[in-house]
Amino acid sequence: MNQLARVVGDRDREIPVAAIEGEIDASNTVEIGDAIHALLSNRTTALVLDLGPTRYLDSAGINMLFELGAELRDRQQQLHLVVEAGSPIARMVDISGLAAAERTHRTRGEALAGARGASSPAV
Repeated sequence: MNQLARVVGDRDREIPVAAIEGEIDASNTVEIGDAIHALLSNRTTALVLDLGPTRYLDSAGINMLFELGAELRDRQQQLHLVVEAGSPIARMVDISGLAAAERTHRTRGEALAGARGASSPAV
């Protein structure tokens, strides 16, 4: 993967968690997207994407996140973004409208709680 960024994948029980460390730009969105998709399965109900360790996000990265969210919705899955308040990434997520389109949380714990709610059977 491009040295600008790396995706660190993990699982919290049944929920895949991906943290993007570094910078997301036009040069690495395909590789980052591929790494994120590798964490998903047909049984996945939600994905937590932690942008806390992300230092830079350009329009290509924003577009990748919009596309990821749309793809997950098509698969009846949810995207939960972790965006630290006051960070430059939070500003980009707000300005672009991504915060209005996708579930955003201030902490990984909040995102996981939201994702677990998505995986609970409807009553």
